[in-house]
Amino acid sequence: MNKGELIEKMAADAGISKAQAKTALQSFTDAVGGTLSSGGRVSLVGFGSFSVSKRNAREGRNPQTGATIQIPAKNIAKFKAGSDLNEKIA
Repeated sequence: MNKGELIEKMAADAGISKAQAKTALQSFTDAVGGTLSSGGRVSLVGFGSFSVSKRNAREGRNPQTGATIQIPAKNIAKFKAGSDLNEKIA
C-alpha cells in the first residue's frame, strides 16, 4: 500500500473526503517526525512505538573498490510493533 492508497482507505473508512484524509495523514506524520526530532517517543497502544536510536560511527567497505570508508554516526527512527498489530499479521 502506498500513500495514495492509504489516503483513499482512510477517507472511505472515516466517511471523509480524500483532502481531509490527506490533511489528517500529513498531521500525523508531522507530529511523529517533530516528536522524534526532539528526541521523544510516540507510543500507540496496541499498534506500536516510534523511537529514535543512535547508530555509532563505523568502518565500511566500498563494494566496487574494496576501499575502507568511514560511515558517520547518525540517529535513526525505529518502530516496534505492538501486540495487537503482531496478532493481526501472525
